[in-house]
Amino acid sequence: MNQSNLSKDSVFLRQAKADDIGALEQLLNCCYRETAGWTNEADLVGGIRITPDELASTIANPTHYLFVYPKNTTGEREAEETGEILGCIAVDIKTDADSNKKAYIGMFAVHPTLQGQGVGNVILQAAETFADRHLQSQNQPSRLTMSILSHRPELLAYYQRRGYQLNGNKIPFPNDGNNGEPKREDLELLELEKRVSE
Repeated sequence: MNQSNLSKDSVFLRQAKADDIGALEQLLNCCYRETAGWTNEADLVGGIRITPDELASTIANPTHYLFVYPKNTTGEREAEETGEILGCIAVDIKTDADSNKKAYIGMFAVHPTLQGQGVGNVILQAAETFADRHLQSQNQPSRLTMSILSHRPELLAYYQRRGYQLNGNKIPFPNDGNNGEPKREDLELLELEKRVSE
């Protein structure tokens, strides 16, 4: 991959389209299930991370916003896209039993060759800004949540530096075949929360 024209300053996001499914599947399975980059889960979970059908369902869901950082020919926003996706993040607007809305951040991935260069910070900040504006426009407090795998102290520290805190909610990793196969029995999903506004 030619990185000469890629930097955190050239990151821009657009909403994912059906045409992106193949590139998204490749990016997410690479980032989560292969050993490249520091964010992978290869030591903890095997199998695939996501299927084309799951991506199609996410893109079609009106309360689920999936954003992509597409690679293009020059790194400028208006340039022609190459078809490769360099990063992605999802914001899922969920409503709880009390009709309160919160934004769940998921499917966050940055191509391994761009990790550690601030690209992920820009993508996460953009998703948080979107979620905050969306929730405030509906007169809802901005509460952002996400789940991470247990046994990932470096990832927990990354999110804690960005204002996320463990809220005590955790569930065993779902061993239903839809999320990959856990490689250890004590694997859990830990929920993090960030309150942007009350």
